[in-house]
Amino acid sequence: MTTAPAMTAPKDHAARRSLIMAAAVIAAMTLLRIVYASAIELRTDEAYYWTWSKESALSFLDHPPMIAWFIRFGTAIVGDTTLGVRFGGILAMLITQLLLADIVRRVTHDARAIVLAVLMPEAALYYGLLMSKVSPDIAMIPFAVAMIWSLVLISQSGDGRWWLLAGLFAGLSLLAKFTAIMFAPAVLAFALVPDWRWRWLRSPYPYLAALIAIVVFSPVLVWNAQHDWATFRFQLVRATANYDISWRTVGDYIGLQFGLVGFVMLPVVLSGLTLTAWRGYRRREPVAILLSTAVLVPFLYFLWKSLTLRVGDTWPMFMWPVGFAAAAINIAMLPREGWPGWMIKSTIFWADTAVATGIAFVVLVFLYYVVAPFNLLGKIDPIGGEAGYEQVVARLEAQLDKTGATWVATTDYRTYAMLRWLLRDRVPVVEINERGRFQGFCDPGMDKIRGHAGIYVGREPDNRAPLWETIPVKREPLEEVQRRWRGLVMDTYALEKLTGWTPELAPPKDSPLFQWRVLAGDMSPSLRLRS
Repeated sequence: MTTAPAMTAPKDHAARRSLIMAAAVIAAMTLLRIVYASAIELRTDEAYYWTWSKESALSFLDHPPMIAWFIRFGTAIVGDTTLGVRFGGILAMLITQLLLADIVRRVTHDARAIVLAVLMPEAALYYGLLMSKVSPDIAMIPFAVAMIWSLVLISQSGDGRWWLLAGLFAGLSLLAKFTAIMFAPAVLAFALVPDWRWRWLRSPYPYLAALIAIVVFSPVLVWNAQHDWATFRFQLVRATANYDISWRTVGDYIGLQFGLVGFVMLPVVLSGLTLTAWRGYRRREPVAILLSTAVLVPFLYFLWKSLTLRVGDTWPMFMWPVGFAAAAINIAMLPREGWPGWMIKSTIFWADTAVATGIAFVVLVFLYYVVAPFNLLGKIDPIGGEAGYEQVVARLEAQLDKTGATWVATTDYRTYAMLRWLLRDRVPVVEINERGRFQGFCDPGMDKIRGHAGIYVGREPDNRAPLWETIPVKREPLEEVQRRWRGLVMDTYALEKLTGWTPELAPPKDSPLFQWRVLAGDMSPSLRLRS
């Protein structure tokens, strides 16, 4: 009678020990992300999203508003610091790991699988370190995983009311980034491929879930209705753009997945997804269908798009956490399904290797950016390429004092964002063109601009762009400033004094200063990609 408890006690002890070790690793890696978030200056897009957090607009040209809300939440707690801006991403990582752990726990009740599910993100560079770099993707990921979690609860409980929660999280995901719509095929397959399809087709809950998602997403719809559907037109260019076939862009896409997910981790996850898809569609098993389709459909779509377009670094990152869950579940399912022992051992070995080598790689990258003094990648370094703006701002502040200028002008949103961040709005900063990006923004301080001299800060050769021929302003060259990172010149900026002109914050939509229409369809491919 006492044999079973005696046999299970060592197993339970080992499970508790592995969970405690996983919690310790997560705590250490979270501390690492906090140090990174505090030590590394904001990148240009991060500063751009920070400017959004200072506005009361319902939405924005480039993306929905969730990332601005994340930043506003973080800065309300920690202040306008680099950690404050990035605080939401650090919290999003922890929430995502909790959701992944519960998904795997509910499906497998296997401690090894749970540990793998929470450590796999730590071993992937994008999540283990770069979740502390704010972007719309990090705002979408926890809500997207929460939607998947809600659907797993439907599968286990059979209670259709969980559809309502899934609809809420779907709407919140869309409020972060439009690519959340790429989970739609997985949700449809989850509902329609298994034998329960007629139950959900007749149930009101999936339709109510879709309605809830639309209602939650409505701030974006309202803003776009007020602004000529600007965001949809802007994003449609990226979705429909096609250029000549280029194997280089395919290589970029595959290489980025290896770099950001892991050189060992990516094959482990893809093999786990393949078996999960085979298992799910052969047996019509809802959760396996959901998890595999949620990753494989967007992965293959981006692979197809990469034939003619450079896929952005972060575009596919929303899908891989679901892949981690699928890979962890697959490892638990292999012995239950009677797979050969050598295959089970090999799969476990490579998963453990992926976690160990991946975490080591993340730590090395952290040390390179936070501790090391050298530059290994030159101008292509993704962090160093956007560092050194404080050098430009130091010279700008000296010229403001010297010339008596009271405002600052730029001609690209990246420079605008970094100047506004580093100056902390001590003087008004205005991007004089691309005004379509700033629809709904507050008055930057026109009383300090109208009738006063300003200073233009522009990356060369933007200071010689044809745009200046259309602006009736007197320009007086002041100096050139080099932006450096670890001894290497990254860019050169021109500083010029501007007089006799007041920038127009709301030019007509056909004006070259408005420019979002040009960005959306009329510019050359090279410039369009740069945008």
